[in-house]
Amino acid sequence: MPEDTGQQKTEKPTSRKIQKAKEKGNVARSPEVSSFLILLSALLVFLFGGSWMFYNLSSFMGGVLRNSGTLQLESESLHNFIFVVFDQMLTILLPIMMVVFFAGLAGNVAQTGFMLISKPFQPDINKFNPVKGLKKIVSLKSFVEVIKAVFKILFIGGITYLLVKNEVESFPALMQLGVSDILKFIGSLAFKISFYACLAMFVLAALDYFYQRWQYQKDLMMTKQEVLEESKQSEGDPRVKSKIKQIQFETARRRMMEKVPEADVVVTNPTHLAVALKYDAVNMMVPKVIAKGAGLIAERIKKIAEENSIPILEHRPLARTLFKSVELGGFIPVDLYRAVAEVLAYVYNLKKENKDAS
Repeated sequence: MPEDTGQQKTEKPTSRKIQKAKEKGNVARSPEVSSFLILLSALLVFLFGGSWMFYNLSSFMGGVLRNSGTLQLESESLHNFIFVVFDQMLTILLPIMMVVFFAGLAGNVAQTGFMLISKPFQPDINKFNPVKGLKKIVSLKSFVEVIKAVFKILFIGGITYLLVKNEVESFPALMQLGVSDILKFIGSLAFKISFYACLAMFVLAALDYFYQRWQYQKDLMMTKQEVLEESKQSEGDPRVKSKIKQIQFETARRRMMEKVPEADVVVTNPTHLAVALKYDAVNMMVPKVIAKGAGLIAERIKKIAEENSIPILEHRPLARTLFKSVELGGFIPVDLYRAVAEVLAYVYNLKKENKDAS
């Protein structure tokens, strides 16, 4: 892309620029969406599997405490104990770990699609440039991210504070309850806080998602010059394309003119149009148009025909119809058989008379 020439970026990004940005790992993605899905999935796991997790964890800890007096700190015994602890903790935590992992993955794939790119991981010496690094830190985008983080903390922290404040009056009564009731109270309050925090995260994720999409489009906006340069790169320079078309046209016209001497007759209207017809009874079912043109090209066709003693016949309706309806190299349509046949018959008779006269 060309360097910035001071033009304002008023044009929407082209599909090519968006694709190149994706190849570099630059996509519209809101981390809040993934955070919301992770929090929601963890909340659902605790809602439906929390009792099972608490039961297994309490049973395991109870067994450890009951047998703590018999634990021997020998190498083999300690190794087995650590293995058992690791196995039990993995069994308890694996469900929530797997659910959270796939929730975070789904949050990213849903926004950007499934992408496998290696360019962001390729070494780039510019990434170690302290000046560019400082510009990123003090940029407007970084400032907005800081504001978003502070707002998220205050928003969710405020909700948590209000929920806990409503339950403060119940705290003294907890001293009269048993351990199981206290744990139930803590679990209920924790679930309530998580539920409302999840709702708050949903609102933040929705707002941030639309903001990130808007910011992404804004960052990729292009100047009119950039759009023009990209169009040249993808489709070719218009001046070069025009020159190529001109050369192709000249080549096609030259080949067409080379075939005029093979014609049996040239039909004109008489000044503006000229159509050269050829008919070979051995190789053709019907006559075909081997050359046609208007204006100067028509004059050139008639001149070549005169130089090669090819009959030129004025027939206004037939000339106009052939010029408009029959492509170069195409055979005449059925509805023109009779008119063309009359022309060819006239030409053949004329040739026969000239031959007999000579």
